Amino acid sequence: MQRIAIYPGSFDPVTNGHLDIVERGLSLFDKIIVAILHNPAKKSLFSVEERIEMLQASTVKFSGVEIDCFSGLLVDYASRKNAHAILRGMRAVSDFEYEFQLALMNRRLNREVQTVFLMTGLRWIFTSSSIIKEAASFGGDISDMVPEIVEYKLREKFGTEPKTA
Repeated sequence: MQRIAIYPGSFDPVTNGHLDIVERGLSLFDKIIVAILHNPAKKSLFSVEERIEMLQASTVKFSGVEIDCFSGLLVDYASRKNAHAILRGMRAVSDFEYEFQLALMNRRLNREVQTVFLMTGLRWIFTSSSIIKEAASFGGDISDMVPEIVEYKLREKFGTEPKTA
């Protein structure tokens, strides 16, 4: 039986921290489905299609990764995809309480789906998509925090060039 995990998120945009979780998750699972939650109520910088494009380009080096999007309950989506795990990355203790509540609710909704937490690599502990977007909007150098395609797309969205030291 193939071990499949869902790695859900907004990925607006994908960061090197996200890719770190994918890479390390592949040592635990045969397949990881990186799943973008389609939430029309949430204002995103990038469309779902743009995020899929960036994720596909950023994960091409990994075998066993599928990019998808979903709406509705995560555990229902996991069941449809024959996944038995939800993969979540945590940067700091502040993430834990919220993630723990989600994991408990998901477990209550479907006891067959387990949540697996991976601590973000120390190199990426301070990064988040929102912080990266803010830095990029002011021309900050984000080149070592995101894949090349993401840096390009952020510069294109904001019409900025990186500031040099």
